[in-house]
Amino acid sequence: MPPTLTRALALALLAGHASMAYAQVPGCDVCATWNADQAPFRIFGNTYYVGVKGLSSVLLTSPQGHVLIDGGLPESAPKIIANIGALGFRIEDVKLILNSHGHIDHAGGLAELQRRSDAMVAASPSAALDLASGEVGPDDPQYHALPKYPPIKAMRLARDGGQFKVGPIELTAHATPGHTPGGLSWTWQSCDGPRCLNMVYADSLNAVSRPGFKFSASSEYPNALDDFRHSFETLEKLPCDVLISAHPEASQLWERLEASATGDSAAFVDPQACRAYVAAARTLLDARLEQER
Repeated sequence: MPPTLTRALALALLAGHASMAYAQVPGCDVCATWNADQAPFRIFGNTYYVGVKGLSSVLLTSPQGHVLIDGGLPESAPKIIANIGALGFRIEDVKLILNSHGHIDHAGGLAELQRRSDAMVAASPSAALDLASGEVGPDDPQYHALPKYPPIKAMRLARDGGQFKVGPIELTAHATPGHTPGGLSWTWQSCDGPRCLNMVYADSLNAVSRPGFKFSASSEYPNALDDFRHSFETLEKLPCDVLISAHPEASQLWERLEASATGDSAAFVDPQACRAYVAAARTLLDARLEQER
């Protein structure tokens, strides 16, 4: 992969990493920036971006119903619903809502989105505990460092390798823990006519935590480093034509969107994107471990 791409992604991840320090303060000063308006757009085939500026939410559409991935902050839900409508779709036709992990910036809007759609929410067993209580558990690196959010009442458990279908849409869950014990990434195929691409929604891989937590020596989360290594290997090996990360800037989504607006029809397609995303995360994890030493 081009070294310049890896460095660019590392800087983007680092920006998200730094922002999380502010998110740990009551009131979440960075949340307003994350929740800035973003016009929805098509990424490829039946895959659309419907999230806010700093927090991804992705809509997969079909005549039999739609799938939504992640719900942003509690304040993001009305904007996600409006974006779905702006594309000509209805929140009431969303049949399944998938979660990446149980932090407020990706799960905060799920309760309202579920209420408006009556869709089932799917999350990993660990994240489901977070969603049910509206806050992360003691094994999470950001335990007691994040605000609470509205809890979810009805859920399905999504385990590693589990498949979820709505009409012709079929998604696979991939356990990618480390940032949280219950992190999930999601894969599916989207087609535009005869051309089909492998789509990846990658969970956060940042080693960010509450003050005093050590990824290298945590009694609350002793498998953190092994989990990160598992996640790196998983994402590196996935068929990955189009990458969308939970924080869009970490996969250079805005640069790709700008390129697509100038006529680059393949701007979102990059078979090396998952490897570059992992390389950037490895760089940041190594820097974090060096600090801990």
